[in-house]
Amino acid sequence: MKAAVCREFGKPLSVEELRIVEPGPGELRVEVKACGVCHSDITYMDGSWGGELPAVFGHEVAGRVDAGGEGVTELQVGQHLIVSLMRACGRCPQCVTGRPGLCEGSFRLDGIQVLTDARGESIKQGLRSGGFAQSVVVHASQAVPIPQDIPFEAACLIACAVLTGFGAVVNTAAVAPGQSVVVIGTGGVGLNAVQGAAIAGAYPVIAVDISAQKLELARSFGATHTVDARGGAEDAVGAATGGRLADVVVVAAGSGRAVEQGLRLAARGGSVVVVGMPGMDVTSQLPVTTFAYEGQRILGSRMGSAQPRVDVPRLIALYKAGRLKLDELVTGRYPLEQINDAIASAKRGDGIRNVVMVSE
Repeated sequence: MKAAVCREFGKPLSVEELRIVEPGPGELRVEVKACGVCHSDITYMDGSWGGELPAVFGHEVAGRVDAGGEGVTELQVGQHLIVSLMRACGRCPQCVTGRPGLCEGSFRLDGIQVLTDARGESIKQGLRSGGFAQSVVVHASQAVPIPQDIPFEAACLIACAVLTGFGAVVNTAAVAPGQSVVVIGTGGVGLNAVQGAAIAGAYPVIAVDISAQKLELARSFGATHTVDARGGAEDAVGAATGGRLADVVVVAAGSGRAVEQGLRLAARGGSVVVVGMPGMDVTSQLPVTTFAYEGQRILGSRMGSAQPRVDVPRLIALYKAGRLKLDELVTGRYPLEQINDAIASAKRGDGIRNVVMVSE
């Protein structure tokens, strides 16, 4: 199979012929049809989160089942599905309390050579998916079936951008109708936080960014107000909320300063949900006395606190009802051989989400 390999941090990927392991018990081989280009992939490829190379990244996968290992009965060959980076054992304390994204279990695929090159050299399976490839072998818990009439290029974004942004609002923050929500950073994840807040019945829904183009897009995804992050954000949010500031602030920008700004925009008793993840060395300063006195909360949100087998069908139902935008998120389509163009475009901030169309 062909896959896009990262061999040096910050360097272009090379499309090479690789071998992939056969699926074992409880595992699947999936023919990749589409894979979104997420900024988490780019952060890893640039070396900001460390990790081992060479590796194949890509974790917003949509495709169809090519083969199933022993014990896989729910997913049949040919079935359409999405693949996320979340592996869940279903038995650990995190899984049984509804937090599969924090699973503490161990898996065969974590300890073997999933990918090898033509010389037999091990290639790491980045983010437990390795979706910039023609095939992936994953644990069955990572896969969720989808209807065959959902376009692969739209469906793949559910696997991360939509689950993460939408879930940060609906699952992590549990936003109630009429609560005020601010979203800082309106890229792929932030726009899904915006539309999650709108669907949840929040008001106002305030998008904060430095890009006028992205703020205009945020309006089309449900933002009722837009604010330039570079100046006067606290006054603008105060004006939109009757002086209270926001019940919930979702920080979708990968920046320590954005988290600090989020704390300034949160109301008394409000919550700041941190979704964006910058490099490992980035820190924020917490105004401890104010934070405690105002009774505020900071919540980390990994993958939108999602339970994929529950959340994905709900998201698809909203999409089919015309309430959730998926097609509009896709603003660039690239063949696998042009993956470096897709990555360069994403780094520049062109559009919302680029998708690598791996096979027809």
